[in-house]
Amino acid sequence: QVQLVESGGGLVQAGDSLRLSCAASGRTFSMSVMGWFRQAPGKEREFVAAVGSSGRRTYYADSVKGRFTISRDNAKNTVYLRMNSLEPEDTAVYYCAAKVGDVITTTRGDYHYWGQGTQVTVSS
Repeated sequence: QVQLVESGGGLVQAGDSLRLSCAASGRTFSMSVMGWFRQAPGKEREFVAAVGSSGRRTYYADSVKGRFTISRDNAKNTVYLRMNSLEPEDTAVYYCAAKVGDVITTTRGDYHYWGQGTQVTVSS
């Protein structure tokens, strides 16, 4: 069992940066792929980024590649999402998710555990 709690969201201006954190509890954290998804009003929840269990492998959605960086600290049971050059289109609720096993996927249904989400709002 893994429990996830996100933090770090807020209201920023276009071009600003934010770092989201996701604190996980549960002994399987270090064996899990961790991902970030986001959901904008009226839209489906979409994949943003994922990191493998060791932190060496990462994968990003094209829309955030080069601007966002996902990382993890297994000693702290925490995964991060550094978001630079934020755009109004990045406005959404951001969710942390955990997937048992070490195969990175972008499919929402493959992730077994979810946080409650944190709001990110980017003004123009």
